[in-house]
Amino acid sequence: MKNMALDELALVRPVSFPHPDATARASAAEDLLARARVHGTLDEAIADCGLIVGVTARPRQQFWTVLEPRAAAIRILHESAGAPAAILFGPERIGLTNDELERCQWLLRIPANPAYDSLNLAMAVQIVCYELHAARGNALPDIVREVPLATAQEMQRLYQHLEEVMMEVDFHDRTQSGVHLMSRLRRLLNRAEPDQNEVNILRGLLTAVQGKRRKAGHT
Repeated sequence: MKNMALDELALVRPVSFPHPDATARASAAEDLLARARVHGTLDEAIADCGLIVGVTARPRQQFWTVLEPRAAAIRILHESAGAPAAILFGPERIGLTNDELERCQWLLRIPANPAYDSLNLAMAVQIVCYELHAARGNALPDIVREVPLATAQEMQRLYQHLEEVMMEVDFHDRTQSGVHLMSRLRRLLNRAEPDQNEVNILRGLLTAVQGKRRKAGHT
């Protein structure tokens, strides 16, 4: 990260931190480690971020926009001019879970030899950091959105509010498994990349639905 002029590192539930092995391997980047923020949950780590991008090796094109590092880097820099952007990496062994990926608007996938496309975490991080560094010379003009993207925390509140209203109006998943509806709605809204005003409109609509039900005598 320091090689590529990136210095905001957030760690979620690290097994052991600080750790002497990490400090030794940092090799003159100890200051970056010292400033790292440690969080108990992913939601806490990304609460103030607008754009969330998940790095994964598993193909999930059917649900998300999937970009290669070079194209993603330019767009990430563009969006970060208006609000913090987060790039998520999962643990070495299992990567990001489906639940964690549901926080993301896009996925970033590093193309490699299909017969052997596994990269270790350090390699993946370095490739993405390099592309971000290189993109600074080719970035889109800094056009700050008139209204910033909704933060991860605001999106989470929207999802909770939506789920609450769905339960109140008895709108349930009608598929055979009956467990995917909320996940699909999350992905739909993430693809839309709503700004803060748009999220407020949606929550206002949900509140109005609740108000009508209460006036009609529903609980």
